[in-house]
Amino acid sequence: MLKWLAIALIALLVLLQYSLWWGDGGLRELAHIRSRADTLAAQNETLRERNQRLAAEVVDLKNGLAAIEERARSDIGMVREDEEFFWVPGVDAGTTREGQR
Repeated sequence: MLKWLAIALIALLVLLQYSLWWGDGGLRELAHIRSRADTLAAQNETLRERNQRLAAEVVDLKNGLAAIEERARSDIGMVREDEEFFWVPGVDAGTTREGQR
């Protein structure tokens, strides 16, 4: 009788260990979920930074003409009325005097 009870308890222990490691809600699934959460957190951080840059740009565009003028110059190549435009072949039109874009 005691022998069968020991065998049943060992079998139950093996079954519980299997469920813990490989079953639904086990440690394998937990590791997968944590990995996925880390990936999503990294993506969220990238998007959060992008949103902060866009929000700062919106504030700049709402508060002053300097940002609008800069945007018009860089995106569309606009020139003010009191400026002269010189086109130099072989030079990118979007570069500044320092050679930066």
